[in-house]
Amino acid sequence: MNQKTLPFTSEQLESIIAQYPTPFHIYDEEGILENMRQFLAAFSWNEGFKQYFAVKATPNPYIMRLLQPLGVGADCSSLAELLLCEKVGIIGHDIMFTSNDTPYVEYKKALELGAIINLDDITHIDYLMKHHGSLPETMCLRYNPGNLKTGGNDIIGLPTEAKYGMTREQALEAYKQMQDLGVKHFGLHVMLASNDRDVNAHKQTAEICFEFALEIREKLGINIEFIDLGGGVGVAYRPEEEPINFKELGAVVKEAYDNILVANNYPHVQLAYECGRMVTGPFGYLVSTAIHKKDIYRQYIGLDSCMANLMRPALYGSYHHITVMGKENAPKDHVYDVTGSLCENNDKFAIQRELPKIDIGDRIIIHDAGAHGHAMGFNYNGKLRSAELLLHKDGSVTQIRRAETYDDLFSTLDFSNL
Repeated sequence: MNQKTLPFTSEQLESIIAQYPTPFHIYDEEGILENMRQFLAAFSWNEGFKQYFAVKATPNPYIMRLLQPLGVGADCSSLAELLLCEKVGIIGHDIMFTSNDTPYVEYKKALELGAIINLDDITHIDYLMKHHGSLPETMCLRYNPGNLKTGGNDIIGLPTEAKYGMTREQALEAYKQMQDLGVKHFGLHVMLASNDRDVNAHKQTAEICFEFALEIREKLGINIEFIDLGGGVGVAYRPEEEPINFKELGAVVKEAYDNILVANNYPHVQLAYECGRMVTGPFGYLVSTAIHKKDIYRQYIGLDSCMANLMRPALYGSYHHITVMGKENAPKDHVYDVTGSLCENNDKFAIQRELPKIDIGDRIIIHDAGAHGHAMGFNYNGKLRSAELLLHKDGSVTQIRRAETYDDLFSTLDFSNL
């Protein structure tokens, strides 16, 4: 059973709300750090192992800085994320830049920062040569193994349906082209799943990469020096789900590494992951207040937040656990749709969810909102994005992003010509 606990009491929460009105996202600093320590320990057998935090999950410099002392780098997919790295002081090969349909201005910034460039398509080699004139000595490419990878999910889909990465034939040709253009150090990258808690699925991904590394050596004489196994390590969103066991994950990847690479006398390969969801997801909470009740064909509870604060339920039909603060042990004898005020009927955090009786003014905590929560916010209907708070081990709180204002919302409009 996956206990959905909270890192704060009702009294602590009311003290926080007195200073920072709902809605807001709050992140558990110590939970994030301890979780990451355990993940890194699971791969300590691999010398040089690297975790690149997927900035897209929670693009906040305070979160990035929090992870830095653990040696965690950054997985970036846009110029904005690169700029955050620059401001935080994450540079060089601590950045893995993996993007697609990438304009040169973004490649240029990544090259300025010394990031590892991870190419999504073979045509991007010519694109970089045209705009930049050369390639760095270290390069990586994104491999899409197609039907070699079984399974898939609604978030990223089957490899054969995904827009990402190169086919096997394209990847082999790309490595040859890069070698001819002076690249000396080569990496391999895949991203084949999202939110997957099955260690055997992650083992299969590793096996595909390790087998391909052997083929690259055999056909091109290139030794792959680092392999980024992507992210996709899942989160147990539902109470009945078990979180992924990091020790077991590290063990099955080591088994594949030993059976394929070590057994074939392959030189040491530095492994990496680019997890985002599992780093911050379970340690972030959207805190809201119940402001309306509506009884028609169903019973509805309206919150002061909406899908602009957390769009995963509307976008993917995702489950997020809900705690009614102070009623954790009360019987779940009511069935509600929990909604926001956006002018869209799918603006629902929960549909026909069994919950305790909710009264106006109750604090509603939506769990596992620490990744792809605030980050996916938007301003449709003129909704303002909420504040982000960091809860420290001693119970104190730091505001790491203030709430938007209407001045922010209208800042790009020129009213003078009306």
